Formats: sequence, C-alpha cells, structure tokens
Amino acid sequence: MFKNLNLEMIYQFLLIILVFLMPLTVFGANFIIVVICILWLFSGSYKSKFHQIFTNKLMLASIVFFCLHVVGLLWTEDLSWGLHIVHKMWYFLLLFPILFTLVKKDYIKHYIFAFLLAITFTEIASYLVWFELVEPFKNATVQNPTPFMSHISYNPILAVAIYIVLHELCFNKKLTNILFFFYGFFAISMTINMFITGGRAGQVIFFVMLVILIFQVLDKQRIKSLITIFIVIPGIFITAYQTSSSFNDRVKDVIMSVEQYSHYKNSSVGQRIAMTVNSWEIIVQNPIIGVGTGDFPSEYNKVKSKNTPNLSDSTNPHNMYILVLMQLGVLGLISLLSIFYYQLKLSNNSNNKLTKDLGITLPILFLVLMLSDSYLLGHFTTLMFIFFSAFLYKDFEKI
Repeated sequence: MFKNLNLEMIYQFLLIILVFLMPLTVFGANFIIVVICILWLFSGSYKSKFHQIFTNKLMLASIVFFCLHVVGLLWTEDLSWGLHIVHKMWYFLLLFPILFTLVKKDYIKHYIFAFLLAITFTEIASYLVWFELVEPFKNATVQNPTPFMSHISYNPILAVAIYIVLHELCFNKKLTNILFFFYGFFAISMTINMFITGGRAGQVIFFVMLVILIFQVLDKQRIKSLITIFIVIPGIFITAYQTSSSFNDRVKDVIMSVEQYSHYKNSSVGQRIAMTVNSWEIIVQNPIIGVGTGDFPSEYNKVKSKNTPNLSDSTNPHNMYILVLMQLGVLGLISLLSIFYYQLKLSNNSNNKLTKDLGITLPILFLVLMLSDSYLLGHFTTLMFIFFSAFLYKDFEKI
C-alpha cells in the first residue's frame, strides 16, 4: 500500500513532530500517534516488527502489564470503569512496541532537540504569564504559570529536560562557547521555573535527579560525590525556600499536613496519606490478585465512608503502587516493577553517554514520582515515559 512512499523518512518526521507536540498539546500529539499507528499497522514487514518486539524483555514486560489489566476484568464488578482503565493502559500494548520498532539511532539527537525546543516554548509561556506580560491562558495562573498542562505533569517533565541540559554541560566536550553559555542559561532559567510553579512531585525528583547526576559526573569518587550533594542540594533548597513564595508555602503545607495529619486530612498531602491508609485496608484483604481492574472507586469509597467520611470520594489513590496493588494485587505490582527492572538492565545497551545515563535516570525518577500520583495513567508523563523508553532501551547494534 505504501510502496511508493519513503516510509522511513515519514516515520522519523512524524516522530520528531510527536516529541515536539508531546509537552504542548494533547490533541496534536494524539493526532500524530493515530497517523503513526495506522501507517505501522498497514505497512507490512510484520515478521521483522514482531521479532524486534518479542525478543526484547522490556517490550514483553510492557505487554504483560497491559494484559494483566485485561485479565483483571474477570473479577471486577465495575466493568465500565475497568474498561476505562484498560483504555488508559493501551500505550503499553500498542504504542510502546510501535515506537520501539520505529526509532532510529541516527535520529535520537533530533528527538531530544525537538523535546528541548518544546520545553523552551513552555518555559517562555510560563514566564510571560508569571511576569504578567500576557493574560493567563489554558491551565495557567499568575501564581502557577503552567499553561499547556497542569503543574502535576509539567514539573516532572521539566526535571527530565533540566537533566538532559545539565548532562550536556557536564559531559559534552564538543559544545562551543556559545552553546555552553546558552545551555547554562537554559539550565538556570528552567531551574527557576521549577520553583515558581506548584508541582511538588516534580520538585522532589528535581533534587533526586541532581543527586543522580552528581554521582554520574564524579563517577567512582563517592566521598566527593556525597560532599557535593550535601552542599548543592541544601543550597538550592534554601535558596528556593527563601526566594519563592510558592515553594515556601508548599513546603510549609507538607510539614503541617504530616505533623498535624488528624487536623489537615483535607489538604493535598493529608488526602494522600488518608488514601494510602484506607487503600491498605483493602489490599491486605485481597493481596494476590486485588479487587479487579475496575473496582478501586467502589471498594475504596466504601472504606473511606467508614474511616474518613469527611473526605471526598476518589477514583485514584494518587499513588501508582497503591493503585496497582488494589486492582491487581502483588502480581500486578511485580509486573509493574519488572518494567523498571528491565529498563535498568537494558540501559547498558547504549554506547552513548547521554542515553546510557538517561536510561538509568529515567526509571529511578519515575519510581520516586509514582509515590505521589499515578503517573503512568496521565497523558503527558506516560507519553514522555513511553517515547524516551522506546529509544533508550533498544539495542540498535543487534538490528
């Protein structure tokens, strides 16, 4: 059907557009995803495609994770919500393997450049709103200037972008003086942007990212790494705490919610603690296979009504581990963790310093990130996770 088209170039063009649109627009990214999937499904070469997919353990782990959600429909009572969750998981069955077969080693630098260019646009828009040079639009407010997505998604994605830029500054010896200055300015401006927006989870993994990067830069010099960490991390934290009213308020809110949990259960942090406690009561009763893919809302709200009736009903515990344990039990959690296990194991496939280090950093950041929300259900963070994983863990030398 596509015999006369240079499909290879079309695919790469679409992938670059996709990674650029990824942090900017849900509709635009989804439109490109649909085009890519249709082309892939009708372009033949199925034997080669399936060989790439089924000989990679990360791909198999991803497909198994999706399939467990389908199997979990067998013992769920709320089939409609279960189908909703399965729909959100489709990335792991179809999109991840498709992207994995399409990404090319020679285009990785273009994917990363397109991603950083998109983050540049989001950052400029964020500052324009923050300085009140433009009226707040879409999701943005002056106090929380994240126009293209909520701060819940924006700050984690920003943390990944900061890591890439800092890594280039530390390791890329081919940077010209102009590029070095530009990257340095970009890193500083993104770091400031991190603390004028309200995404606490992103701010946490920003510090985690810095710890990882320091260990990578100083390599085997563990004592020197620890000394640097104990200087840099508190230095940035205190500076942000003293200069950013938003960050100051969010830190105080966390401390107050934890110290006086019984009085602050309606706060963001208090609700998360209550959700974990309530969910755990259900998990211990259904430890192996969970309550089913669709039964979190109904089962959770029964326990919530008994234990914390003043809190609102919920369809999500704001913790990926708790959600998977509730739905699919220990089997589901093992399946989820196997994805990260194979990411870390396959990170050695790359001979490139950036992709190898990012291949280690990405799963660690998400393992921390998922303690605060279900980040593999959200569009922006899941798409970033899937896209980057597609080229970070592919052994291009064996293809």
